Amino acid sequence: MRNTKIGFALTGSFCTFRQIFSVMRELVDSGYEVLPILSYASSREDTRFYLKDDVWQELKDITGKTPLSTLPEVEPIGPKKLVDAYIIAPMTGASMAKFAHGMFDTPALLGAKSHLRNARPVLIAPSTNDGLSTAAENIGKILAMRNVYVVPFGQDDPINKPRSVVADFTKIPEALAAALAGAQMQPILLGSLKNEGK
Repeated sequence: MRNTKIGFALTGSFCTFRQIFSVMRELVDSGYEVLPILSYASSREDTRFYLKDDVWQELKDITGKTPLSTLPEVEPIGPKKLVDAYIIAPMTGASMAKFAHGMFDTPALLGAKSHLRNARPVLIAPSTNDGLSTAAENIGKILAMRNVYVVPFGQDDPINKPRSVVADFTKIPEALAAALAGAQMQPILLGSLKNEGK
């Protein structure tokens, strides 16, 4: 893992950020070099979960790097082969819809597109209230993409939010290791998960 470089992009499922920061720190502690990337929403919005300045500072503290947050900043990821793998976690329903239909108009998504030109792995971790309704089609399309892998996911609140799904973020390191070896971690579908934030 040492000397393995990971692009780690966050999109706007703000309620999951605390879990994501923990996983990111675990990757850094394991020896990965992590390059943080923010979507427009995650870089600009103050929410009840985090203020934008706190998100930036947290990522700097964990990785030692200033997050990339513009299209020109992420475009060289592919041409310069800046990372060995690229993670999008959390990945919202809106970001999955764009990704599934070739719309790479945010830093998080353009970074993934740029990285994929090198046939290197992209790992996504879904987090959407519509995963078993309008977002299901897009998840299916993403599962069929070459060099794209998915962190195993399940329903986070089947009774109160029966269409909502979220990745088991604790599985990101294992799913990343599998993706770097060209394999999809199994099983993809999990049972009911309890997500503190969503």
